[in-house]
Amino acid sequence: MATSLVTFEIAENPPSRLDKALSRDVPEEATLSRTRLAKLMAAGHVMVNGVEARDPKAKVAEGDTVEIQVPVAEDTHIGPEDIPLDVVFEDEDLIVINKPTGMVVHPAPGTPNGTLVNALLHHCGDTLSGVGGVQRPGIVHRIDKDTSGLLVVAKSDRAHQGLAAQFEKHTVERYYNAVVYSAPDANDPRLRGVKGVSFEKGNIMRITTHLARHKTDRQRQAVLFEGGRHAVTRSRIVETFGTPEVASLVECWLETGRTHQIRVHMAHAGHGLIGDPVYGGRRKLAEKAIGIAGINAVKDFSRQALHAAVLGFKHPVSGEMVRFEAPIPQDMADLIAILRAGPKQ
Repeated sequence: MATSLVTFEIAENPPSRLDKALSRDVPEEATLSRTRLAKLMAAGHVMVNGVEARDPKAKVAEGDTVEIQVPVAEDTHIGPEDIPLDVVFEDEDLIVINKPTGMVVHPAPGTPNGTLVNALLHHCGDTLSGVGGVQRPGIVHRIDKDTSGLLVVAKSDRAHQGLAAQFEKHTVERYYNAVVYSAPDANDPRLRGVKGVSFEKGNIMRITTHLARHKTDRQRQAVLFEGGRHAVTRSRIVETFGTPEVASLVECWLETGRTHQIRVHMAHAGHGLIGDPVYGGRRKLAEKAIGIAGINAVKDFSRQALHAAVLGFKHPVSGEMVRFEAPIPQDMADLIAILRAGPKQ
């Protein structure tokens, strides 16, 4: 595997840990984020004074010589495909896409083509950032195959590093629209007994847990309160459907960004997403509340009703604050319209 060598010295008054010292002193032009440095250390690609350094907590001193072997992005074997893209914004450093439902972000076993990466390779040519590697060029974050909405992709390595740092610090603004069972209301006494659920001013539900892979089903995430990764989701009701309320349109926003976070958190609170085959479950809905058309619309909705509607961040090169919005897609709009209509009189 081809590599490039990054060499530098630890500056004066270094932090107490190697990982923090590397993050502080690595040359800016190397475009190596803290997360990337941690992976390079774990893989044995970091040398301090000629000795392999894998321990992020190791001590370093001023003047220590650091050498980092950085694998060079190889030419991808993934072919470009002429797949239409809904481009919301594009410049020489990044591109913002409104991803349709059903599109996988990057190739994986079982999905070797037809992905967003295939489409980007056709659209952008060789201008995508190589930081993501062969399989994921330019990919800074992702949304699930059956979730629609906004996603930013890095075209330059400097943009990739800057965006990755913002996602790591949880400073990226991300709002989602979701259609869920029932309504997450502060007046619901049941929610007071759900661990990790609280309410803030304005009837905003806050869910705070840890998340980790399920012990027996590796495709699922599980809620934990010890171990795993810290996760915080907030939501508010936008509109309710039915009398009594059997579903609602909610706006969710992320303080952290974990795999399946909104889906698993809303399910934990008892408000799983309609159409979610993994966490949503099936519920018996009253015909008197939403009518037979509403019941059928919920039953037939074939994917989790989740849409990444707003994406805001500091442009990693210009420094300008940018914010993008994508309207609710047609399938969710149709579902909402039928639920809103209610039972026929």
